[in-house]
Amino acid sequence: MAPATTPTFRIGLGLAAVGRPGYINLGRERDLPAERTVDAMRARTHELLDAAYARGVRYVDAARSYGRSEEFLADWLKARPDADDVVVGSKWGYTYTADWSTEAEHHEVKDHGLATYERQRAETDALLGDRLDLYQIHSVTPDSPALTDERLHERLAEAAAAGVTIGFSTSGPAQADAVRAALAVTVDGEPLFRAVQSTFNLLETSAAPALAEAHDAGLTVIVKEGMANGRLAGPHAPDALRAVAAQTSLGCDAVALAFVLRRPWAGVVLSGAATTGQLASNLRAAAADLDEDQLARLDALAEDPRAYWARRGQLPWH
Repeated sequence: MAPATTPTFRIGLGLAAVGRPGYINLGRERDLPAERTVDAMRARTHELLDAAYARGVRYVDAARSYGRSEEFLADWLKARPDADDVVVGSKWGYTYTADWSTEAEHHEVKDHGLATYERQRAETDALLGDRLDLYQIHSVTPDSPALTDERLHERLAEAAAAGVTIGFSTSGPAQADAVRAALAVTVDGEPLFRAVQSTFNLLETSAAPALAEAHDAGLTVIVKEGMANGRLAGPHAPDALRAVAAQTSLGCDAVALAFVLRRPWAGVVLSGAATTGQLASNLRAAAADLDEDQLARLDALAEDPRAYWARRGQLPWH
């Protein structure tokens, strides 16, 4: 990953919320333009990228299933040749199927097969070309065929040999099992994966031991959904988080992300901001100083992972 140059280098920008008109984050009706046209969402994405880069953010995370996120990012990179130190990550394994509609029955379809990799890698290459630094399998679970498909592993190893870092993301209540299974995948005796992206936040902490193991094994750990899809933002935050935020004079979002940044294994923590104001508030997490009593109160917010993921699965696409 990119070397540290500013206090905010450990915070990256994820484009899940702005690359498509619909997503499960809470508060989107307030955060985004009333008319979520392609041009409007492209403009918002570029505004966020400009603001993030100016504030020292150097990792940007996209995916094939995040609507036009790769396209928007590619356009921005072409317009900003000075931003040659941005590390670009994307993901394959889900196909965006909503056709720019918020009313689609299915917004994305998952497939971890070799044919999907070949198709989506070509699509990513057409947009990002040699700017792609990290390519991740999207949402690996313990039963994913991506963990056992040796032909796929060989193709991924070829990409790694050509200079692209190969990683994976996880989701679901068995994230820890998926991380440990992926750590065991080798090609010609060498570990295949060099990065992992997992959900970790105040409400869902179950992957922490496995992510610490991944860090110790030399993988870069990227944390996603540090705001629990908006459940930890001001209007929806638990009382204990609100109380700590009031003590620190920070927003609930900054405190929630600071909790994640304190993990010694967390290499990059993603902001999923949809506005420049949210981004600025998120970035204040880098300077937050939480004491042991505050951390203990925040620790107590953790939910059973099965309950957390069941709740996440019920969030509507806005």
